[in-house]
Amino acid sequence: MKFWIGLFFSAMIMLGCQRHSVDLIPINQFFSTPEKSNFKISPNGRFIAYIGLDNHCKNIYLIDLINKDSSKQLTYQNDINVKSFAWNNDSKISFLTEQSSQDSLRLYAVDINTEKIWPLIRPVRGRFRWIHAMATGGDSFIAGINDRDSSFFDLYRIYLDGRPRELVLQNPGNMSSWVVSNDGQVRLAVANDSVQQSVLYRSSEKEPFKEIIRCDVESSFTPLGYKDSSNAIIYALSNIDRDKLALVSYDLVNQRELGELYSHRDVDVSPGGYFTEQNKLLFVNYSTSRQNRHFFDEATKKKYDQLSKQIDGFEFQVLNTDISGNKVIIKTYTDVNPGGIYFYDFSTQKLTKLTDNNSDLKDKELSPNEYITYTARDGMQISGYLTYPIHSNRKNLPMVVLPHDGPNGREVWGFDNEAQFLANRGYLVFQMNYRGSTGFGKKFWTAGFKEWGGKIQDDITDGVKWLIKEGIADRERVAIVGKGFGGYSALHAACFNSDLYKCAVSYSGYTNLFTYFRDIPPYFKSYVQKMYQVVGNPIREAELFKNISPVFHSDKVKIPVLLVQGGKDRFSSVTDANQFVQKLKNNNIPVQYILKEDEDRTFKRDENVFGYYNELERFLAKYLID
Repeated sequence: MKFWIGLFFSAMIMLGCQRHSVDLIPINQFFSTPEKSNFKISPNGRFIAYIGLDNHCKNIYLIDLINKDSSKQLTYQNDINVKSFAWNNDSKISFLTEQSSQDSLRLYAVDINTEKIWPLIRPVRGRFRWIHAMATGGDSFIAGINDRDSSFFDLYRIYLDGRPRELVLQNPGNMSSWVVSNDGQVRLAVANDSVQQSVLYRSSEKEPFKEIIRCDVESSFTPLGYKDSSNAIIYALSNIDRDKLALVSYDLVNQRELGELYSHRDVDVSPGGYFTEQNKLLFVNYSTSRQNRHFFDEATKKKYDQLSKQIDGFEFQVLNTDISGNKVIIKTYTDVNPGGIYFYDFSTQKLTKLTDNNSDLKDKELSPNEYITYTARDGMQISGYLTYPIHSNRKNLPMVVLPHDGPNGREVWGFDNEAQFLANRGYLVFQMNYRGSTGFGKKFWTAGFKEWGGKIQDDITDGVKWLIKEGIADRERVAIVGKGFGGYSALHAACFNSDLYKCAVSYSGYTNLFTYFRDIPPYFKSYVQKMYQVVGNPIREAELFKNISPVFHSDKVKIPVLLVQGGKDRFSSVTDANQFVQKLKNNNIPVQYILKEDEDRTFKRDENVFGYYNELERFLAKYLID
């Protein structure tokens, strides 16, 4: 009862501050766990498997597209969730159950016809990655397991009949990803040595790997897949000798780029419609103010244009296809509608809804994303999005600044449940792509090197000041809220920009960059040297780390802080969070601390997620509205 009373009074406060009445949407409708997710179509296109809830536990369900009466539940977990799954052939699915860092890895298979379930490997302490889930020869698939050494993955052939796994490739210690051809051969690998990336190739598994490409820390070459069954030419995304990631074709045998297939002047190209089983590239994606795709033949474009007409007004993302490529599962969305998951058959042009992404919100009045650009103090152009409260006069609004996690990554146009929640509560939401964000070329990305506590934070500050100067945001009612790197930015702002903000909220934010590096999980160790170039070296540049780590500057904090932490977070130290909170208390700074011992970096339990946003709502209303 206390929870709903709190929401009621917060609602009354917010309604009082808005120009027109807006229905406040309950927190659980923004953030509840979807009842159905992870839809995947079988290789032959007849079945769709997905993860659904059975008595609050995640299990695998099956839809028969020909005989709907044969649709059924395949697994019956009652205490441990199914974490993920993959189709291996037309009748068998392999699946993982959730595990904590202390639990054993458990991998199973289920036959969709007999519903029999059996273990594929004996329980081991380690992590698992599907590398090439489609079974080759019908009886095995390739996966990565790091039980020999937690710092990296070895590749194994996993047999669907439960025979002991077979070592395919023992990692020398630097390989991070692989491309498997459709005949099941591991011919291509990506390795990380110190700060450089290498692409390794061999014509067959009988041959040793040879380095064919080497990139420095600023450059990137990412194989997407093979062009045809000869396995001699690949498609890749490359910014070698160029600023933006472009789609190229590359000759593995002669070790040369054959040509640029597509690039964009302003932004990086990103993976899109490459389908492994067909060795076929249909399109690539790129994101400017909106999402876009570039097709490579007119017939394919015409097919997808026909699909677009059926979901008029919605964007879509292809999630997966059958082997033929004629049957697809797509996700639809807009900036004001979470959309749904659909099955589409190109041959019949029939579109079938599988589920809503969030049925509670699909008919609600929500706020559009509006693209903006502004100029940072050194002339750098910064892009971002504003989400206005519905029916506001767009002047002197209370504002929540929401820097994204990363800093790798970027804001894109689309549905953002957190931004919508805040806008529904009456706040202008400001999201920006500060320098160091990815997607805008390597000059923009590298401009953020060793600037975690410098120019990146200036970009955030300059955006806030610009919105205040324009009369859009109210100088006296600005808060900063973030997760991960965004949480670090919120704490940095509390330490060094207390005069600009009324309060700060850090969710899994980094308080101490020394321990951030010290506690990096073993499977990320191969990237540490690269991170030294991007962030700094905690030994050689200790003064820099001390200057930009919030835990050493708690005495500068003058505003209230809400700090949220998961006890199992491997990137943000609970000890440092406790220390930071205690220092604020000693300095009589208002501080709220939410510590959930059973949660990781991102809260998963609905009650903890709802609890966080309930406290966030109270906290923001107290300091921005009351």
